[in-house]
Amino acid sequence: MALFFDRGWFEARMADRGLSAPVLAAAAGLSEAELALVFKDQRELSAGEVAVFAELLGETAAEIARQAGVSTPVPSPAPDQDPLARIAALERRVATLEAEIVRLRSGTGPSA
Repeated sequence: MALFFDRGWFEARMADRGLSAPVLAAAAGLSEAELALVFKDQRELSAGEVAVFAELLGETAAEIARQAGVSTPVPSPAPDQDPLARIAALERRVATLEAEIVRLRSGTGPSA
């Protein structure tokens, strides 16, 4: 079990999926500064952030938590979660990612 955030592991997974740190941050609802603290092992991920990272990186939440450090929480499954609420949440994430992609392509500063 990892005792600290394994930055190299996360960077390799992002590269495999064609993702950048700003996109990962935006999808998880983090600022780029907050994500930088996570990558420096100065901020822990929440269970929700673990779930988003798992979805984007194509890994299990348990593996994300393991690579992020021993005290990182693993989100508990929600078998009774409303499918429409899940779809709405995914659509919000996609919209956030699309906005981040447009911002990155246009070369403008960080989103507010």
